[in-house]
Amino acid sequence: MDAQHAATEMDTAEHGLARNRAEILVAGGNCWRIERAQRLGFLIDGAQYFAAVRSALGRATRSIFILGWDIDSRMRLVPWGANDGLPEPLGEFLHALAARQSDLEIYILSWDFAILFAFEREWLPTFTQKHHRLSFRLDDRHPPGGSHHQKVIVVDDAVAFVSGFDLTLRRWDTPEHQCVNASRIDHEGKPYLPFHDLGAVVDGAPARALGELARDRWQRATHRGALALAANGAADCWPDGIEPDITDVDVAISRTDPPFEGRPGVRELRQLHLDAIERAQRWIYAENQYFTGRTIADALADRLAQPPGVEVAIVSPLTQSGWLEVSTMGVLRARLHQRLRELDPDGRYRLYCPHLPGLDAAACLNVHSKILIVDDEFLTLGSANLSDRSMGLDTECNLAIEAKGDQRIRNAIAGLRNRLLGEHLDRDPAVVAAETARRGSLIGAIDALRGPERSLLPLEPVVAPELDMVIPDQSVIDPEQSLDPGEIAADLIPHKDEQRVAGRLVAIALLFFTLAALALAWRYTPLQQWANLDALVRVGTRLEEGPFTPLAVMLAYVVGGLLVLPVTLLIAGTGVVFGPLLGAVYSLTGATLSALVTYTIGAKLGRNTIRRMAGSRLNELSRRFAKRGLIAMIFVRVVPVAPFTIVNVVAGASHVSLRDFILGTVIGLLPGTTLIVLFIDRIIAAIREPGVATFALVALVVGLIVAATLMVRRRIARDQIQKPD
Repeated sequence: MDAQHAATEMDTAEHGLARNRAEILVAGGNCWRIERAQRLGFLIDGAQYFAAVRSALGRATRSIFILGWDIDSRMRLVPWGANDGLPEPLGEFLHALAARQSDLEIYILSWDFAILFAFEREWLPTFTQKHHRLSFRLDDRHPPGGSHHQKVIVVDDAVAFVSGFDLTLRRWDTPEHQCVNASRIDHEGKPYLPFHDLGAVVDGAPARALGELARDRWQRATHRGALALAANGAADCWPDGIEPDITDVDVAISRTDPPFEGRPGVRELRQLHLDAIERAQRWIYAENQYFTGRTIADALADRLAQPPGVEVAIVSPLTQSGWLEVSTMGVLRARLHQRLRELDPDGRYRLYCPHLPGLDAAACLNVHSKILIVDDEFLTLGSANLSDRSMGLDTECNLAIEAKGDQRIRNAIAGLRNRLLGEHLDRDPAVVAAETARRGSLIGAIDALRGPERSLLPLEPVVAPELDMVIPDQSVIDPEQSLDPGEIAADLIPHKDEQRVAGRLVAIALLFFTLAALALAWRYTPLQQWANLDALVRVGTRLEEGPFTPLAVMLAYVVGGLLVLPVTLLIAGTGVVFGPLLGAVYSLTGATLSALVTYTIGAKLGRNTIRRMAGSRLNELSRRFAKRGLIAMIFVRVVPVAPFTIVNVVAGASHVSLRDFILGTVIGLLPGTTLIVLFIDRIIAAIREPGVATFALVALVVGLIVAATLMVRRRIARDQIQKPD
């Protein structure tokens, strides 16, 4: 049976299924808008995508909007050299476009990245240094923990690109994904590993709608307007060399946009994925960088449990990128995978990774694509990962199409799936189509076409037990909604205790004021004759040299915890005696050990005993501890909800897991402990070597503490006003 005949038979069978299929796309529900496009093209891998982007940008006469998670002015869209006579680096290229077209306005919006990514990104992009009609801004208008993750480019409101690609370094590659490629180098000439991603280019009404989306995001991020939408009939900006995969097709635009500053949230992509998975009848094919979301895993688990069996094939990278992602998103993926494997006795679920011969065992093809295909009837692609944060916390944008009985659209969707599988399996797409039709099984076709060289391999991610024990769950690493500090405070601090907590914050600030005042007194009053600070420090130096010093310090913290001594005073004393570095280490270790001992006491006493002994206020704290877990522990270490020892006992009795307790204690104590010992060190420096600089630094630290105290008090007061009596 040839490929065309097999595909025809399969199309006939699928047509019967399609007639009974409820439509997935609903404007105003799981998508923002559905607009008719004249042309839609799929762009696989960076060589095709970036060349198309450069071609379309070069045709711009009126406006360019670029939205991205990361945008780097040093990247080259066409690393082998373009033939358009314009500079190769992105920043210089865009400046040249602005200089060439007198009416062209260029708007570039990139996420104002978290410090975790500081060493991976360009700190000071050069976009705005040369031309006044090129505007570059960093987008920081997000709830805590969220990011701008949309990857959208709009040219003259006539052509638009939506993808998983960022216009940044180390994204370009060809479908061959050769282990060595002289063109796959970064701005410093250093080679990088193979990279796989995909996107789409669309024209007509969907491009115009994406122009509206880009302007809205620009205005919200910068509080500045942009050039108005172009009138209909704009010049043709379709990129050279790109043949559309489908014409005259309805294209849906789906978004994730978290609630922020009174604006309601948008979760169209969450609903779109759930609806598509629910309507699947034969198979689900996905490629995704992050398969970590509990929401998606729950939906897949439901389908795997329902007859008739739906197949699920997911392509994901062998390993995540960098130690941080391996230790977080990699752990979550392994947990979800293990869960689905246990719920799949019939073998209808597979997780695959592309294998490229010649790469080191620890290296792999970086699968960065984000696409979901259902029964070759539905397709969505764009920026959204199969993660919870992509469903609710980060800004995202996808395009989607649905066949609804139109064989042209079915062929376009099936054609893209066959191209993707053909690339990964090193097979011709026609061979993939024929084998899938012959077997009537997506997983069966993949397994039959796997070869000994370049291929797809079943992936069985595992996590070291010690790592699995300390890594928290999705609600912390991959949250679907922002962890609002005000909401946590309202949940952990009973209404009647808010002023008491604010009072403790004031007391801490007064303690630092007192220490600063004592520094002045020690230097400029007779107090220096009564209390010899140098002698105290010399005692500490001798203690440092003793073989049992660490044990003695740990014992002091444990005893102090049992006696309910304020841990702040213990940390301050440790800083005086042992200095900033060793003092911070001893303080953090001792406080954590003391916390563990009193936590164990609370666990042994049990919740009933604590309920009888503690009274209603701490009983309420116990209940809220059990609800919040790790987040609660971090919060109460930063904000003094109750005395240190009491918190530990209540946490133990509340069945807060030992992992959450230890992690929350260390994370929550670290900033305060560091600040206290550094403050003490500056106090000692001010006493020994008084001067404008030393006292100015002391004053600065005190000012920061007071400012933080006032800010927390103001937040508590605001929440108190907003909450009903």
